[in-house]
Amino acid sequence: MTKNEIGHQFLAKLGKKRLRPGGKVATDWLIQSADFSENALVLEVACNMCTTSIELAQRFNCRIKGVDLDSKALEKARQNIQAAQLSHLIEVQQANAMKLPFEDNQFDIVINEAMLTMLSQPAKEKAIREYYRVLKPGGKLLTHDVSYLDPKLTSIISELKETINVNVAPLQVEDWQALFTKIGFSKVESIHGEMSLMSPKGMIKDEGLFNTIRIVKNGLKSENRAQFKNMNHFFNKTGKDLKYIAVSSTK
Repeated sequence: MTKNEIGHQFLAKLGKKRLRPGGKVATDWLIQSADFSENALVLEVACNMCTTSIELAQRFNCRIKGVDLDSKALEKARQNIQAAQLSHLIEVQQANAMKLPFEDNQFDIVINEAMLTMLSQPAKEKAIREYYRVLKPGGKLLTHDVSYLDPKLTSIISELKETINVNVAPLQVEDWQALFTKIGFSKVESIHGEMSLMSPKGMIKDEGLFNTIRIVKNGLKSENRAQFKNMNHFFNKTGKDLKYIAVSSTK
C-alpha cells in the first residue's frame, strides 16, 4: 500500500527530482567547496537517478562514477544519462557504500547526499572510512544529511522514521562534524539550515513553479493523498525544526 512507501521513493514517484534535505542550496554549497574540473574523477555514492551527477558533468565536464544499491533507481539513472548524452562521462553500477569496489586513493571528490542519515552509527563510520580510503590525499568528501540543533528533538526522530518509512538516525550538527574528524579528515567545514524537502518556498526553489504544481497535484490524487498529507504535515509542522547539514571534509 502507498502508506508503506519509502519517503524519497514516494516523492520521486510524484515527480520530485531533488530528494535532498537542503535541496539546491546545500548541493550548490558543496559543489563550491571542491575543485570540480574536467580533470577531476568523482564518485557519487547513493547516486539515485543521477540528478546531481548529470548537473556536474554538464557544468564541469568531469568524469563520474555513480553507485547505488537500488536497481530501479540505477535503471532510471541510465535512462537520464543517455537522455542527457553523457554516457561518455558518467558510469553507474550497483554497489554497497560500506564495501566500495574501487582502489585506494582513486578519486578526487566523493559526494554522498541524504544517505548517511539512514545508517546506524557503526555503519556510518564504516561507510565514511570507505570514502576516506578511495579518496586521493587532499581529496574532498562532500556530504549532505539531516541534522538538528536542539537535543530535545531526539523525541521526534521516531516520528520521522514512521513518516518516511526508513530507520533514520540523524545526528546533531556538532556530532556530524566530530564524526568526520574522528575518521581522520584534516579539515571539516559545514553549513546548516532549514530543510527544503517539502516547504513551499523550498520546493519552488528546488523544482521550479511548474514542477512543484505537478508534484502537489500528483500528491493529492486519491491513491497518494494520505501519505502526501502526512509527510507535508510532518516536514512543515511537527518536524519543522529539523535541519539539513552540508559538510565538506578534506583528506
